[in-house]
Parts: sequence; structure tokens; C-alpha cells
Amino acid sequence: MKVLYIETRKKDQNIELNKEALKKLPKELLLVYSIQYKSYASGIKKQLESNGFKITGFTQVLGCTKLKPNSPILLIGSGRFHALNLAIQSEHPIYIYSNGVINKIEISEIEALKKKKQGSISKFLSAERIGILFSTKPGQYNSKEEIIEKLMKKYPEKRFFFFISNNINTAEFENFKIDFWLNTACPGLTNDSTKIENIDDVFEKLLG
Repeated sequence: MKVLYIETRKKDQNIELNKEALKKLPKELLLVYSIQYKSYASGIKKQLESNGFKITGFTQVLGCTKLKPNSPILLIGSGRFHALNLAIQSEHPIYIYSNGVINKIEISEIEALKKKKQGSISKFLSAERIGILFSTKPGQYNSKEEIIEKLMKKYPEKRFFFFISNNINTAEFENFKIDFWLNTACPGLTNDSTKIENIDDVFEKLLG
């Protein structure tokens, strides 16, 4: 069966940042966007460059995107999750443009997210039964074999269970005697349950 990927995009519009929005932004920016907002981002890039801004990069991001930004970031899109994911990877400020408004991710929000991840590591360490989630959806399947093998070797006292599904429903988790879930699929699942953590977000500390 052939699988076709069709990009979904917002209708093209003449999007421009107003003077107040421009004043909020540093003069050097890494410009990123979710795919629906690619045309918006292209227009904003041209506007920023014509106003003397230096654009250090221009790229699409997903929820699981890993970047090593060397400048502040402006995200064009509606997904705050994307911005938070970038914020915990960067020492530079993160700005979001959405629905005509620019907001900055506050340090308090980033610190709260870091504390949540630290709490997740503690929960993993105290858990006996670990469930590992896999999605068979195109674009989401990622076996993480090497990481999982290292985890199982380092924590032989724990029992690991593998769950593979096309559609992962967190409401079904209560049907299984699992203490903690590690997710290899869509990172957004961690927003649906405090018992789930993305394996990429914690493996370095767990294996360190």
C-alpha cells in the first residue's frame, strides 16, 4: 500500500508584524515554523530582513525537533508545545508568533517544565513495571532500539513491557499494571498523562 503525505497549510495571507511586535524582538533570530505556517513564515522572514534583522536560520520544526540554536528563536505557529520543546534545549529567549501576537516563553514556564521532567525521572527510578509505547502510524514509528537495550541492561531489576498500536489511547492505561510509561511516539502524549515521559527527554539522565 502506497502512503501519500499531503502538507496542510494555512491560506496564504499578507502577514506582517506591526511596529510593536518588531520592537519586542532581538535583531538576530533563528526563524522556525510548523508546516501549516510555512507561507506566513516566508513572508515574515522577508519583512524582518528588510527591517535590518539578521536571520540565522529558517526551518520547519516538529514536536520532537532537536536543535542547537546559537541565537534567539522566533516560532511561527500555534503550537506552544513546540516552543517549550525548543526552550528547554536553548539558553536563548524563545518567542512565538500566533494569531497576530508575539509572546515570549517565560523563564518560570521553562523551569516548571524542567522540574516536571526531573519528577518523571524519580518516578521511573521508583517504578518496577515500565511500559514502552510504540506507534505504527507513518512518521511516528521509532523503535529506539539502542536506547531501550541500554535501559534494560542498566536496570535489570525492572520489568519492561512493549505496547504497539496505531492509535494510542491514554484512557486505556488504567487497564494495565504499569507504574510508568516511556513514549517513543508522538511527544504530545505527555500532555495527556503525568505517567508518560518521552524517552528522548529523559534517556541521557537515566543512562548517565
